[in-house]
Amino acid sequence: MKRFFGSNFFIGLLIVAIILVTVPSVLSFMGFSGYVRNAFGVVLTTLQHPVTFVADAIDGYRMYFREFDRLRDENIQLREKLLALEDKIYNAQLLEEENNWLRTYLSLQREHTDYQLEPATVVGREAGNYMTVFTINRGSLHNIKVNMPVITPEGIVGYVAEVGLTWSKVSTLIDTATAVGAYIERSGALGLVEGEYSLRDQGLCKLDYLDPEVDISVGDRVLSSGLGSVYPRGLLIGKIVEIIPNAYSRNLIAIIKTEVDLESLSQVMIIKSFDVYVE
Repeated sequence: MKRFFGSNFFIGLLIVAIILVTVPSVLSFMGFSGYVRNAFGVVLTTLQHPVTFVADAIDGYRMYFREFDRLRDENIQLREKLLALEDKIYNAQLLEEENNWLRTYLSLQREHTDYQLEPATVVGREAGNYMTVFTINRGSLHNIKVNMPVITPEGIVGYVAEVGLTWSKVSTLIDTATAVGAYIERSGALGLVEGEYSLRDQGLCKLDYLDPEVDISVGDRVLSSGLGSVYPRGLLIGKIVEIIPNAYSRNLIAIIKTEVDLESLSQVMIIKSFDVYVE
């Protein structure tokens, strides 16, 4: 503080203040008070515009930031309402899907009164596989056993290959470990549906051991024959998309596209028991 009051800056301010106070007083004493008032009027008038401009600018900025805060708060409220609405829509969609699944489940149960069905949800998929194996949330605690068929309303998915307490692993139709007795719906020709390593990445399987003279065409539907007692008779497996000769025998091979979209599976049904087909 001492350095400030002893500085040239302070002395200069003091001189200016003295001049501003003394000069008007002297001029007024000498009879020039009118000139003093005019001079002050000019100075005040000159300063009034920038001061007013600055004040208006400050008010403008103040109003801008008030409006900015209001819009920000309104945006936050709208975002919260949008998220709440999206949650409601999502929950409504889940409820609708669940209701549709239950209706389908009941419809299938009415159509096949001999089936004892257990609904299940897909909870895991084997890494690196084209849906050849997946995990469901049902196990021995739910009386699930190995070799039980797994289906959807569209047709066969596969069978239970491994069972845990509250989970099971399902091998699908395109897995190389899968084999299903089958027949062609139009002609009744019998064969065996198997997974093929070279086909599974395309979501395909094959119908093998077909007589070369068999009545078969692209587009024919292939159904489970019921032979072997793993699958009930008459469940849709898929449609024939290609017919080729077997390189190692005189038989034909039909390439099948599964009716069930194995990549989009989320809900399945396990057939815990059914009436075995007797020829």
